[in-house]
Amino acid sequence: MMSFSKKTLRFLTKILPSPFSIAIILTLISFIAAYFMTPIRNASETPVFKLLDFWESGFWDLLKFGMQMMLMLVLGHTLALTKPIDRLIRIFSQSGTNTAAAAFTVTFFTVLVSFFNWGLGLIFGAVLARKTGEFAAEKGYKLNYPLIGAAGYSGLMVWHGGLSGSAPLKVAEQSHFLVDKIGVISLSETVFSQMNIVISITLIVILPILMYLIGKKAKAKNVKLTHKIQIKTSDKKTVKGAEKLDFSRIFAFFLSIPILIAGIYKSIQAGNISVLNLNYINFILFGLALLFHGTIFSFTKAVTEAVKGASGILIQFPLYAGIMGVMKYSGLTEVLTDFFVSVSNQNTFSVYTLISGGLVNIFVPSGGGQWAVQGPVITEAAKQLGVPVSKSVMALAYGDELTNMLQPFWALPLLAITGLKAKQIFPYTLLLMLAGFVIFTIGLLVF
Repeated sequence: MMSFSKKTLRFLTKILPSPFSIAIILTLISFIAAYFMTPIRNASETPVFKLLDFWESGFWDLLKFGMQMMLMLVLGHTLALTKPIDRLIRIFSQSGTNTAAAAFTVTFFTVLVSFFNWGLGLIFGAVLARKTGEFAAEKGYKLNYPLIGAAGYSGLMVWHGGLSGSAPLKVAEQSHFLVDKIGVISLSETVFSQMNIVISITLIVILPILMYLIGKKAKAKNVKLTHKIQIKTSDKKTVKGAEKLDFSRIFAFFLSIPILIAGIYKSIQAGNISVLNLNYINFILFGLALLFHGTIFSFTKAVTEAVKGASGILIQFPLYAGIMGVMKYSGLTEVLTDFFVSVSNQNTFSVYTLISGGLVNIFVPSGGGQWAVQGPVITEAAKQLGVPVSKSVMALAYGDELTNMLQPFWALPLLAITGLKAKQIFPYTLLLMLAGFVIFTIGLLVF
């Protein structure tokens, strides 16, 4: 296993470009695929300019969703930088005495946290990996730091089946765009279904064990890091006048407590888990982050730090939205999905949906955006084949999770925090993807 990883690492060191360059390459591939695989080349207008028009239209299609995702990522990071969460991370990071134990610990807690919130899990895992590296460097322990970084990214293997999963949350909304065709699908049929609970528990158990076994054979060396992650605060004695409000805990509580009360009241009013949509989760994260930081000054400093880690995603999101526009408006998504539907039957449809979801996710690394593109085709095919729509939603979600291990887009904050490069963690995330594929496939066939 490790010889495979070493060869892959050497190969990727030579050929794998930066994440931004990958986005540009995928844009070109989407143009070429749309030109040759759809009727666009027979259009009355010049096909290339037509595709450019699709790309420009898609460029702006995900502004609202992009803002929701950015907020979830930034607020999750901000919460991870609070003292209570930081203390928790420091305790876990002390497992960094050897690679195997550290890989197990980082993977387990990253996956667990990511099940509850993908943004918090992503940053929690990144900070935990970084702190584990810092602990090893301070104590003189040797680690395979890229493996620990990959462990910190493992939460993206479970997020879409968790409480912040975009597709399950979308179809649980009363006014989602497919409500006339499939109705409202409760989270009890998706996230809290027997199938998803079994699959999620299996992932939480198997993935840490896998990383532990890899860590037993991984080559370790001294960890060298440039700077520690911390939020600097200024001296309160130098603050005068109205600026004192920024350091007032009472002033911070004046906003954070009403937010949390409003969130709790709304959940009580709803009486069920349908309240867990993207806006609600962001609302609660905002209140918790402000409450745990204790002051406006600390909160805003943490937000500034969190935005830095999300900057790569901010600038690349429109590129992937453009790719989504090309795939959506040219009909390329339907071509790909229809192919998998044509070779499916009632028993295999969910597995092929998983595969198609993973393929499209490479080009559109956005769970909600991907659902907007593939959702109509997948649900219609599921109804025709007699497959529960709720199961098809989860199959697509699993595919989205799966190839996150190949697609470096969401790894950008982790790479920024850990100081690693995509090509360093890729061999290990590839192994996570292969393990996940086996688990997802068996789960979909059994249930």
